[in-house]
Amino acid sequence: VQLQASGGGLVQAGGSLRLSCAASGRTFSSIAMGWFRQAPGKERESVAAITWSGGITHYADSVKGRFTISRDNAKNTVYLQMNSLKPEDTAVYYCAAASALGGSPYSWGQGTLVTVSS
Repeated sequence: VQLQASGGGLVQAGGSLRLSCAASGRTFSSIAMGWFRQAPGKERESVAAITWSGGITHYADSVKGRFTISRDNAKNTVYLQMNSLKPEDTAVYYCAAASALGGSPYSWGQGTLVTVSS
């Protein structure tokens, strides 16, 4: 599956952004999807994940209550709604596909930069 992430940008602290990840290729509705991020000088970390049906989601503690992952299988797209953004959310965000929730991703999008100013 090929993934194309978009929606990053510059936003002030407390603001919101919505990231999108469009998928093509392998049947999108049968795969789990996740968002990861990598801040400068730090390792890549998992932010949120969602099962193929959308029935189960998982979030990193640092974003719980602020970020929401969702998917529209009819549009082959997964979203990450980010609210109450903080400067520490600044990172390159990547979407990824996996066979199951928590599984190792086998396909990555190109990344989209989110910058949160204080």
